[in-house]
Amino acid sequence: MKTLGAASSPYLQHPNTLMDDIPSIISHVSLGTNQFERAVAFYDQVMPTLGCHKIDEFPGAVAYGRQFPEFWVQTPFDDQPAAVGNGTHVALIAASKEAVHAFYTAAIAAGGTGDGEPGPRPHYSEAYYACYVRDPDGHKIEATFWDDGLAQA
Repeated sequence: MKTLGAASSPYLQHPNTLMDDIPSIISHVSLGTNQFERAVAFYDQVMPTLGCHKIDEFPGAVAYGRQFPEFWVQTPFDDQPAAVGNGTHVALIAASKEAVHAFYTAAIAAGGTGDGEPGPRPHYSEAYYACYVRDPDGHKIEATFWDDGLAQA
């Protein structure tokens, strides 16, 4: 079993008071990979389109985020092969419709596959705009933008 050594990472030592300021209920998401270098190369190209960058890394694990390590790509801790969850996807927030398009374009260029081109998703809401891709390991990743102007119309 691997350990990450959280005590040595300043990004993993958040003061408790900070948690009151974060609107999300999610601390972080980890996706397993069987091709670590390829996965990191993919996310190194895709995450900047959403204003995210590499925040932390350990042997076999890399974390991305805007300010905190919220999205991890790693080899499984139990040293068993990583597997894709059917019915599971991760949705990442985009700042604009243009960012959704940039995410999709970067994902395809980096070796991902399309699973839903950028566009409105009126079955969720008139304000919902998103795209879906599969990363090189097959994980379904969504970039989504919520258009407040359309939500209030």
